[in-house]
Amino acid sequence: MSDTPTPPGPDASAPRPPAPKSPAPRSHGRLKVGPTLKPRALIEDRPTLAGAWEARVITLFPEAFPGVLGESLTGKALAEGLWRLETVDLRQFGEGRHRNVDDTPAGGGAGMVLRADVLAAAIDAAAGGRAPPRARWPLVYLSPRGRPFDQATARRFAGCDGVTLICGRFEGVDERVLEDYAIEEVSLGDFVMTGGEIAAQAMIDAAVRLRPGVLGNTASTEEESFSHGLLEHPQYTRPAEWRGRAIPPVLLSGHHGEIARWRREAAERITRARRPDLWARLHPTEDGEG
Repeated sequence: MSDTPTPPGPDASAPRPPAPKSPAPRSHGRLKVGPTLKPRALIEDRPTLAGAWEARVITLFPEAFPGVLGESLTGKALAEGLWRLETVDLRQFGEGRHRNVDDTPAGGGAGMVLRADVLAAAIDAAAGGRAPPRARWPLVYLSPRGRPFDQATARRFAGCDGVTLICGRFEGVDERVLEDYAIEEVSLGDFVMTGGEIAAQAMIDAAVRLRPGVLGNTASTEEESFSHGLLEHPQYTRPAEWRGRAIPPVLLSGHHGEIARWRREAAERITRARRPDLWARLHPTEDGEG
């Protein structure tokens, strides 16, 4: 039998060292998100209905979307899968360590110009490797030198399978990419903005609201401004009199023929006074013209 003393066993009454703490769960806002060249679908957990119209936006600011498009009727339709919105982050296609997307203008001048090779890579990614027919899927650059956007253009976009919109920045884009891809240029109006994101949202809104099921009342889109080349007639609702101003009696008469005639005459009067360009388009031979 050995004389070596047996080491004492663990004392059950002794305090145990604290267990190592597991790392606290990260909040949703702290999740690490890596860059991806794949277009980012917004509201991905919603259903996408067969034949749903789709807008793809190439932008340096994908976080600007859906913006106001996520509100009201367009937001509801987006959540219900009646249309789909994807953003393509142009910065992910940039060159070098800092992912540069622009360079100085050839020939000198102020500002910067978006590079053709960078934008081309983004366009190809947005197309998913195959370019859809332009008649069914317009490729549009939002540019102040483009053809003015109007209700007819909104209807054309709405009648397609979808549209890809390129949001410009800085002094514009390299002309070669516009030529190579035969990109359609469209302008929101005769003014200059810092970028195309606001214009893109406006054009998408104008098209989406014309899609079936979005407004719920097709008559609304048939009677509003520009649907017949005229500005819309005045609208009234309760109370019947407000601050001494009464609703025109004809609108309360219940005589639908007279109401339609009054609205048409009011729309013509407003259009002629406020938009003589529209009026001249409808009546080119008036005042000695034509």
